[in-house]
Amino acid sequence: MKGRTALVTGSSHGLGLAMADALAAAGCRVVLHGVEPPAQVEAARAAFEDRHGRHTAYLQMDLGDARAVERMMFEARERLGSIDVLVNNAVVRHFAPLDAFPVDKWDEALAVNLSAAFHTVRLALPGMRERGWGRIFNMTSVYGMRGTVNRVDYVTTKSALLGLTRAVAAETMGQGITCNAICPGAVHTPTSENRIQALMDDAGLDRETAVERFLTGKQPTGRFVEASQVSDLVVFLCGDAAAQITGAMLPVEGGWLAT
Repeated sequence: MKGRTALVTGSSHGLGLAMADALAAAGCRVVLHGVEPPAQVEAARAAFEDRHGRHTAYLQMDLGDARAVERMMFEARERLGSIDVLVNNAVVRHFAPLDAFPVDKWDEALAVNLSAAFHTVRLALPGMRERGWGRIFNMTSVYGMRGTVNRVDYVTTKSALLGLTRAVAAETMGQGITCNAICPGAVHTPTSENRIQALMDDAGLDRETAVERFLTGKQPTGRFVEASQVSDLVVFLCGDAAAQITGAMLPVEGGWLAT
């Protein structure tokens, strides 16, 4: 991956940062993205630089605004010269029953979870086609394949990303470009850790019981997916061995979809 460049949206922490780390370790120059002010992310950005021994930029953009997506893509190209690997990972979530779901939260989810991916892909494709190489990843979810209550925004947008992935793959056949959807299950990230801590505090549970309750109805292994397991798959899909894998939905979810 030396000489390649990558943009990972939603990479200020958690799974996005893990994927950015793996791509950088494989040789990519990486631009990080998030919604937090730069000062809030500076420690993580500086640590990222120290780990990989090269300058890393951070872009603060609200991807709910199409013009902000365009600015992000322009600035990323200005800093990297090209975008060879694009990971659409940024996401928003809201929890409410459908008939009480706030309309503004629905609109935000469509914009950030789905439309932003459309805009990043359409803006990255011309450069990828010019160079004859590109890797596009859309981060979907088990809930892109299954429904669940009180999460209509998440289920709808993650399902739609599968259609976007197939359409992009169909339009880039034979051009050295692949587009795949990665489908993680419950990944151990700071966000999931916060929810476990809340279960421990609110219900007086020990950690093992809180993790078990959190994973009930999810992956039957009873264990979290590690962020490194997802990020290592992304790096593999960038390699020559995966050049014929495109338009696929690749689960990393401990057998959740199989049961």
